[in-house]
Amino acid sequence: MMILRGSSQATRASLIAVPFLIVAALVLLRFSDQIPLAVQYISVCAVAYLTGSVSWGYILIRLMRGQDIRDLGSGRTGMSNILRNAGIKAAATVFVLDCSKGILSVFLARYVIGDGAPEVMAGLVALCGHNWPVFLRFRGGRGILPGLGGLVVMDPWVALIGAALFIFIVSTTRYLSLGSIVGTAFIAVLSLALTLWWEHHQLYTIYAFAGGAIIIWQHRDNLRRIIGGTEPRITIPNRGNT
Repeated sequence: MMILRGSSQATRASLIAVPFLIVAALVLLRFSDQIPLAVQYISVCAVAYLTGSVSWGYILIRLMRGQDIRDLGSGRTGMSNILRNAGIKAAATVFVLDCSKGILSVFLARYVIGDGAPEVMAGLVALCGHNWPVFLRFRGGRGILPGLGGLVVMDPWVALIGAALFIFIVSTTRYLSLGSIVGTAFIAVLSLALTLWWEHHQLYTIYAFAGGAIIIWQHRDNLRRIIGGTEPRITIPNRGNT
């Protein structure tokens, strides 16, 4: 059972924001046809960014152990750092919640405004919220899971292939960061190939490249360590109560 061992203003603000975001999304869905287009875009961007800013990894570790995950390991709030410091169960929970940020943001844009450009916009904004969350003074994760979640809605087959490559790279090398970088780059290349050969949706290719560039930039410290041979491999602690 989750035990509240510590709290913070960031945790409270994030948790308080969740029901307000749900209400805002429902209002947008219900009254979208009565809202001017410019206001739709602004509102969807605001909801997507704040949804991305809810750092579930930070909240989970703060509530369960009273610690700031940013003081541990890589200093990031994403699944990789949770896995290294809190175990598989906590990491699996963060995986689902962080992916849902991209999924929900893109679905909101699709049903409030339409597909294509609004989806790309919402997905990228949610990704930026995850990486630079307002609730944590703009110090968050690297963007893999919300980016993947958005892509699942826009282009599920490309997302599935990229995820499969990630799993293969990680299982053979035990480098989470290398799997993330290679998988992200491959998704961008695959999206471009589909656009050139089979008239794949060009806007989704823009998402793959723009989101991929952000994600790889956030992994620049990992790249330096991989090149220098100092990047740590996966180690999973024994956290039976997490």
